[in-house]
Amino acid sequence: MKYIWREKYIERIKPFIGNGLIKILIGQRRVGKSYLLRQVLDLIKDNFSRENIIFINKEDIAFDNIVNYLDLITYVENQGDSNSNKVIFIDEIQEIESFEKALRHFQTSGQYDIYCTGSNAQLLSSEIASKLAGRFIQIRVYSLSYREFLQFHKFSDSNESIAKYITYGGMPYLINLNESLEVYSEYHKNINDSIILRDIISRYKLRNVRLIQDLITFLADNLGSIVSANKISDYLKSQKINVNAKTIIEYLTYIESVFVVDRVKRADVIGKKIFEIGEKFYFEDLGIRNNLIPFKQKDIAKVLENILYHHLKVCNYDIKIGKLDDREIDFIAERAGERIYIQVAYLISDESTHNREFGNLLKIEDNWRKIVISMDEITGGNYLGIEHWNLRNFLMRFE
Repeated sequence: MKYIWREKYIERIKPFIGNGLIKILIGQRRVGKSYLLRQVLDLIKDNFSRENIIFINKEDIAFDNIVNYLDLITYVENQGDSNSNKVIFIDEIQEIESFEKALRHFQTSGQYDIYCTGSNAQLLSSEIASKLAGRFIQIRVYSLSYREFLQFHKFSDSNESIAKYITYGGMPYLINLNESLEVYSEYHKNINDSIILRDIISRYKLRNVRLIQDLITFLADNLGSIVSANKISDYLKSQKINVNAKTIIEYLTYIESVFVVDRVKRADVIGKKIFEIGEKFYFEDLGIRNNLIPFKQKDIAKVLENILYHHLKVCNYDIKIGKLDDREIDFIAERAGERIYIQVAYLISDESTHNREFGNLLKIEDNWRKIVISMDEITGGNYLGIEHWNLRNFLMRFE
């Protein structure tokens, strides 16, 4: 089967092939986890073994009879030679009740190399962390990065391409559709509806569909803004919807658990204190966000924040929003013991914008790397040690 290889993820998985750990690919529906799973399968076939490979796709009706962990164990153990080693691939494993019991059983036997995908962070993290502590790795799969977007769509890097990426987002399947905002919007709407009804309403047995829809729309409209449960509650009351803050917190957790959005907490730059009140939410995919709240030019600054957040997460950074006295640092990005401070602006068009974006970083009295990113065509060099990057260059070159 022909694929467009997602090398960054393949390289993360390779060191764990055949080492006994359970490999779990997590992420929002339709970001490409299933295809990535099949890429790993082909990699193993080509380089390790062609025998005793078992592939279970819980979105395929052929596997409807695998409902719980006992069904899963029975099915797997009836495939091939019971005394030989097997490689198991299970797509959307959270659809199997008590799946963690089967995974523990397989792993204990020492005969299985296991790869899974899942679309629910809460279920996977809680069940697996408690039952399989130290025996698994999770790899988050994201919608396409800008470079992947160019590769998938066969575009060259240009202002026109970045404009399409901002508008359409990075869902991989778009390459199979006619390039049309109307067609893409219908596809994004179907994904959003499926996530709400199948992954949230059905799984958590909720009745208030409208509240989930209103909360996701609120987050889309307040992209990159500091929000709190009380702020959301006040807004909903203005719309004649009375919901207490506790319920909002609970529903936000459900939305976050299926990877529609990521919640980003604020941290004090100096004392590293994590603030419990007020956080930002960024969307996994801008195409889905723009389908809820159509993109407008006035939103460009917060949309660029979302793109930069997504890119940093693809590069495996841990992200916080920085607070320095009364100033905000857009991102504190940390990885492998190193830290980067990043400010994002649309254009550094005047002195006041320059002073704000560079001035915030100049107030930080440490020696970690500091970067301002904008869409200005002429960038490069640095100002008092602060790097200035063009957005496209950053997305193309920063790893």
